[in-house]
Amino acid sequence: MNKEPVSRELFDKVMVPNYAPGSIIPVRGEGSRIWDQEGREFIDLQGGIAVTCLGHSHPGLVGALQEQAEKIWHLSNVMTNEPALRLAKTLCDLTFAERVFFANSGGEANEAAFKLARRYAWEHFGPEKNEIISFRNSFHGRTLFTVSVGGQPKYLEGFEPAPGGIHHAEFNDLESVKKLISKEKTCAVVVEPIQGEGGVMPGDQAFLDGLRQLCDDNDALLVFDEVQSGVGRTGYLYAYQMYNVVPDILSTAKGLGGGFPVAAMLTTAKVAASLGVGTHGSTYGGNALACAVGQKVVDTVSQPEILKGVKVRSDKLRKGMMDIGERYGVFSEVRGAGLLLGCVLTEKWQGKAKDFLNAGLDEGVMVLVAGPNVIRLAPSLIIPESDIDEALERFEAAVKKLTA
Repeated sequence: MNKEPVSRELFDKVMVPNYAPGSIIPVRGEGSRIWDQEGREFIDLQGGIAVTCLGHSHPGLVGALQEQAEKIWHLSNVMTNEPALRLAKTLCDLTFAERVFFANSGGEANEAAFKLARRYAWEHFGPEKNEIISFRNSFHGRTLFTVSVGGQPKYLEGFEPAPGGIHHAEFNDLESVKKLISKEKTCAVVVEPIQGEGGVMPGDQAFLDGLRQLCDDNDALLVFDEVQSGVGRTGYLYAYQMYNVVPDILSTAKGLGGGFPVAAMLTTAKVAASLGVGTHGSTYGGNALACAVGQKVVDTVSQPEILKGVKVRSDKLRKGMMDIGERYGVFSEVRGAGLLLGCVLTEKWQGKAKDFLNAGLDEGVMVLVAGPNVIRLAPSLIIPESDIDEALERFEAAVKKLTA
């Protein structure tokens, strides 16, 4: 057994250097609190980047995992399993969907969504209708296809040639989409209703309404990437319900397993029919352990009192961050929805989001960034309001030191 001390330095010796983790190694979590190797306590406003939607060590999730672990862990997709069927039915019952495909990550769910969109168009309209319209500053995953659909060239650098037939319009600019879309060539428009990695930028109601109409007019599918905005994050189970704009395909991951890797692509029966037997697959997609945990997450998050509580917590956190921003001149606005919030740095502090993250850690509060100019907050949907109050106090102490 390897007895080498587990330290941040070990990362540099054994891990591929595609990440640059900080010096802190968390070892335990409970609710919205985390403790590191040294026993230091932090209030978690990161939520694993919108993943730990019910906090750490949630007893319901622990129980679901333990119960399933004593039954079946994994089966090949040569056969199905009870947890996968139950979770698929629940997702269909609670959304527009009639069919579900399970995967492991948001990138995988989006890969399936984009492949389905192309295959559906190929079957119904022919091979020329294969173009996908996405948006600048979007993020859809790290596979070669999803990173090409994503609108951030830095993630594609060095990995070309990229898949073709992908165009990028301007988010919240319907005219830019009209210039690209065509009935002959466009198979899908792919959009995050709230851009996450792109700076926590909500879609305008008229923009998303317009995308739905443009897709209808041009026989194109509307794909919503709800990897970050889904599973109660906005105070609705999925953000499309907040906007009342129904997509043809929706991807969901992150919060779906509350920290256990699971993802899904949701769609209608008509569209799903294009992924016939053998056209697509995922070894771990529909894994019994993952789906058992996902079931408990969805059963919990979909409760009206939980979703209502997200809005209450959002108001408290948004107001607290705006007050800090005004007192110290650091935030021009706090945007987003529910518990996916972006605090936009003022001109004086542009480019220094990481400094605020690090200052927060020094004071015992974990926040995120979304690019160099936005502090992103994505805490547990059930974070105690007292933890929000304390987190705001700690973050204000960090800002006070940073701006002194």
